[in-house]
Amino acid sequence: MHTVAVLALDGVVPFDMSTPIDTFARTALPDGRDAYRVRVCAPTEEVEADGGAFTLRAPWGLEALADADTVVVPGAPHPTAALPPEVAEGLRAAARAGTRIASVCVGAFVLAETGLLDGLRATTHWAATAELARAYPRIEVDPDVLYVDNGQILTSAGAAAGLDLCLHMIRRDYGSAVAADAARRSVMPLERDGGQAQFIVHEPPAPDGATLEPLLRWMTENSRHELTLDALAARAGLSTRTLNRRFREQTGTTPLQWLLRTRIRHAQHLLETTAHSVERVAAQTGFGSPTSFRDRFRQQVGTSPYAYRRAFRSARAEP
Repeated sequence: MHTVAVLALDGVVPFDMSTPIDTFARTALPDGRDAYRVRVCAPTEEVEADGGAFTLRAPWGLEALADADTVVVPGAPHPTAALPPEVAEGLRAAARAGTRIASVCVGAFVLAETGLLDGLRATTHWAATAELARAYPRIEVDPDVLYVDNGQILTSAGAAAGLDLCLHMIRRDYGSAVAADAARRSVMPLERDGGQAQFIVHEPPAPDGATLEPLLRWMTENSRHELTLDALAARAGLSTRTLNRRFREQTGTTPLQWLLRTRIRHAQHLLETTAHSVERVAAQTGFGSPTSFRDRFRQQVGTSPYAYRRAFRSARAEP
């Protein structure tokens, strides 16, 4: 039987921990036999859950990492806290032995601290992706996806994305039929539309005196109009080359890519708060055609405008 060890560190997030426990423990083979053996392990006899909600007495210690086929690392509220050396070495030893290792949410920081994510693509909760990329520059951080599968090492985004990852691993282990049954038990689709890009809240540019702030505000107010790079440079009183350089320095992207994201944010707001047709939303947000809007929206958000509206439209949306 496939053994899954769920590693509970001090401050473990209960939701992150319970997701793999419940999902794997309830997965059954076609003949009714259990598909997984789940063990909760910890570096100390007791660990306190996030917020002091409860104290967990783990049945197994770190030796369970060596006996597992899969190790799952849930998140903790302070992901940059120092990692106990025995935990780091236990995870590295498991990796050297070929054990599959996965993280849920900010559990990715634990894997990053061990070096297991160096040179790999990874994800975590969208609110922590920038910090993960800053703290561990050898990792290729993807903020848009629900999970990343590198073969032996896997990472998932925040909260419910841990369930997506568990179902993905079940499908890898036992096939789609067993995974579909596990998804039904969890009242969860086996595959969800899009990635976590659809949940990301993009903050507007802060008025911190940055030289581009007036231009960014003007672009936001006029994003529905056709704005070329030459027009933006003229508005800023800069050459196109200098404008591109300053955009890279201050926003991390190009003027036209920043404009595209602004239009997409406006479109998301309209899809959430109005019943306007997709064609009307496309026109209101500066896209040349509904087809172009649908294509760009899917590229940026990871799902279609229709699917996004179904997921996020307010019950009090305007007609």
